[in-house]
Amino acid sequence: MSSNTPSRRRARRAAIASVAVLGGAVLALAVPGMASAHVGVSPDELVAGDHGVLTFSFSHGCENSPTTALRITMPEGLASVAPTMDGDWTIDVERGDDGLVSAVTYTALAPVPTDLRGEVSMSVGLDENTPDSLAFPVVQQCVEGATEWTQLAENGEDPHSLDSPAPVVTVTEAAAGGHGEHEAAETTTDAGAPTAADPLPTILGAGGLVAGVAALVVAVLAYRRRV
Repeated sequence: MSSNTPSRRRARRAAIASVAVLGGAVLALAVPGMASAHVGVSPDELVAGDHGVLTFSFSHGCENSPTTALRITMPEGLASVAPTMDGDWTIDVERGDDGLVSAVTYTALAPVPTDLRGEVSMSVGLDENTPDSLAFPVVQQCVEGATEWTQLAENGEDPHSLDSPAPVVTVTEAAAGGHGEHEAAETTTDAGAPTAADPLPTILGAGGLVAGVAALVVAVLAYRRRV
């Protein structure tokens, strides 16, 4: 019986190493998913006095419930708003006493599953008096429940630390040559996707992968010391 003990120990150590690697891999995949769980806007920067097309995207529902609608509230400082017609959504436009669009609700013709990415878009016009930051509070309606993406970061606070951040667009000053409109149009692709991805999910995913590799190294060293 004693002759089988080393073999059992080696098998147990191998199993521990496998679990460590699996745990690191799961962390590497899960953390980016958590970090990207919000309603984002692209582009997140426009030029004062110009116009552009904003795309609001999401890749999850309320917990595990499919998304049925997005209600986006317009900030003050927009000269015009024109929602984009899309065969996957119906559109309801609300206007204030001044006749300007105050909110837009996009209702999905079929609920968007939690493992699929959904998006809606609109054209917005800015004037010279538009503030340097535009927040678009979003209420995400789901088959069961709703999520309000309305939190705004305080001065010096990291927006990524918020549980339910509102999409925010930064407004920059127009260039001296007056080519802001052309530059704003180039900030999105034909599909309305951002030209540069948020680096935070990638960084967190790399951290999870490093953790898994480190666990494997520790397990291997422990095995080598004991054989």
